[in-house]
Amino acid sequence: MAVSVIAKAITASLLVTTGLTLPHDSPSSEFIHYRDSQDLVQPVYQSLPLGAIKPRGWFKDQLQLEAAGLAGNLYDFYRFVHDSMWIGGSTEYSVLHESSPYWFNGLVSLAFGLDDSTLQGQVYDYMDYVLGHQQDDGWLGPETTPESRGLWARCYFLLGLMQYAQADPSQEDRIVDSMHKYIQLAHSMLKDNFTGLIEKEGQDFDGDGFGAMRAHEMHIPLQWLYEEHPRNNSQIIWETMELMIEGGAQANSDWRKFWVKGVYPEVTYTPREEPYDDLFNHGVNMAEGLRYPLAIYRMTHDEALKTQTRTAVDLLAQYHKSLAGTIIGDEFVTDLNPIRGAELCTATEMTFSMAYIYQYLGDNDLADWAEQVAFNAVPGSIFPDWWSHQYVQQENQPWSRNLTEFPGMWVNVGSQGNVFGLEPNYPCCTVNHPQAYPKFLANSFTLTEDGGIAHVHLIPGSVTTSLGNNQVTIQADTNYPFGMNLEYTINSDSDFTFYVRIPGWADQSSTFSVGGKSSPISPSDKGLQKIELGKGTNSVGITLDTEPRVVTRANNTAAIYYGPLLYSLYIDAEVSEVAPVAFDGSVLPQSSTTGHTHDHVIEPKGTWNVAIDTSQIKTVQADVSTLSNPIWDLGAPPVELRVAAVEIDWPLQYDTAADPPLEPRVTGTPFSARFVPFGSAKIHMAHLPVVELAKVDLDT
Repeated sequence: MAVSVIAKAITASLLVTTGLTLPHDSPSSEFIHYRDSQDLVQPVYQSLPLGAIKPRGWFKDQLQLEAAGLAGNLYDFYRFVHDSMWIGGSTEYSVLHESSPYWFNGLVSLAFGLDDSTLQGQVYDYMDYVLGHQQDDGWLGPETTPESRGLWARCYFLLGLMQYAQADPSQEDRIVDSMHKYIQLAHSMLKDNFTGLIEKEGQDFDGDGFGAMRAHEMHIPLQWLYEEHPRNNSQIIWETMELMIEGGAQANSDWRKFWVKGVYPEVTYTPREEPYDDLFNHGVNMAEGLRYPLAIYRMTHDEALKTQTRTAVDLLAQYHKSLAGTIIGDEFVTDLNPIRGAELCTATEMTFSMAYIYQYLGDNDLADWAEQVAFNAVPGSIFPDWWSHQYVQQENQPWSRNLTEFPGMWVNVGSQGNVFGLEPNYPCCTVNHPQAYPKFLANSFTLTEDGGIAHVHLIPGSVTTSLGNNQVTIQADTNYPFGMNLEYTINSDSDFTFYVRIPGWADQSSTFSVGGKSSPISPSDKGLQKIELGKGTNSVGITLDTEPRVVTRANNTAAIYYGPLLYSLYIDAEVSEVAPVAFDGSVLPQSSTTGHTHDHVIEPKGTWNVAIDTSQIKTVQADVSTLSNPIWDLGAPPVELRVAAVEIDWPLQYDTAADPPLEPRVTGTPFSARFVPFGSAKIHMAHLPVVELAKVDLDT
């Protein structure tokens, strides 16, 4: 069998751009054996089918709020879903036609993760229409001419179909039939000079090139189809994945050339000449592009790609990771200054990317990162009732409203960017944000290589599955990250191995217990605490110990964490509701709003302009036995900090807080400042200048 297209591309690009000597670079090597066998690399930690994991406790509360909020109601009123061209309507926000596929991808995971019959009805109706109107040549979607047919939006529709088939076997055959019919067409289009992926003269489906930049997003559903339902069509599926990558490379959208030290941008300002397409610097593209090397690695078994994935996350962490765990990019990356913005779509994609990458690399810090995004960046940009959201969040954001000056601190975001509303700045986050929490739930428990089960993202939940002939049910009850105790009730027909991931920030004084007998934690180098359990019912406990952590940033600034939570200055605020504004500044059609849809104006009523003394921090914990709902509301989380602080002169720029003063001028008297979780503080100051203060009584 001939060497694959991907094999050729990978050897050429990586040898040129990184100087790496690839481990499989000769025709007689093991690399060709892998390609000839056409097997896919398996993850270190295997995810469970959608629906196997159910939420409990505070996380279930949040998913129910999401279902009752914007996400769960878009299908009934929001023009870019309710009137989408995909289901016979006439409204799309761009020629990409991505709006309702974005929504479908997130709502399938929410509907079946929450086991919500109303949402299941929505996604079924949507799917039923699209599959029922699949065109004779196999095309999925409303486009009828070659000039308008782009492959990109189908990636997210196929992701939704894959999840649906996992969760509802009664629809599996119909879904698989449709996917195979579509792939035959997509394969023929790609062989015809990458039709549908690279826009050519006279075509109008993706002038900017987003589809080529995200070509690898087709791989997750196609690799599932290839492994689970090949139907003697394996070669076409495989070649389609290869052609997506080859086409992306021809469109100068090859992430293997970008995730390279010396090429990856440390800082980026416009205008600036760079040896790659500007879309690489797009925050959402970057969050999705983290998954690119692994998509190919699964096919080639080339360890250089696995190594490059680690390089990619390290480069991102060093140069463009926000304190809340997302990527600072508005919409494009520049630097780490807290006046910059971070798009909600990016946080949504980062939540999934870090969970996905963790399953292949197994490094503990990646799971910590997934939790950091999910517990900070995601809730920080969503209103407590889940009916409105921001387009971009700032680490320092003393108010949230339509800014009175043009926001020159942002690259491609307008003055409504940090407003909590229906569709501030652009509608993509409205339809894409629903996937973050339900996919985080779906990846919270995993299967391990030795036949066990691991709890890796430590939210409350339960899982029922079979390990061979061993039926296992695990119930995790915890208020984590608002409390540090986890209690498990586990039933199994036979002995098995259970693992709990111990976060990297946990102190060695943390303990675990089995049947009430406590022992010090002894996690593996990958952070997993191994617990051997006998058949029957077992009780397992985990107690995590930690202290507040100070993370320093440039120019004598710092941020404070406790556990996975970033902390922000508590700012008392006045919140008012105004009529929602359309993303293009026009008046929204009345049919695309409800009585719940508002834009919000949040103005501070208290001091926001402070410097802190990071040597004086105290933890204040209320009763954590019962959590408030909604938990991501100001003052709701039970663990707060008291920090020595002082008011300073803090200039404004572009009608927002300028970057932290290099030499803070003190204007007040030191006091004990109240700090709360960033995710609960919809206006916040988290990236603060550091000063040395006299002793402050933190109990006052």
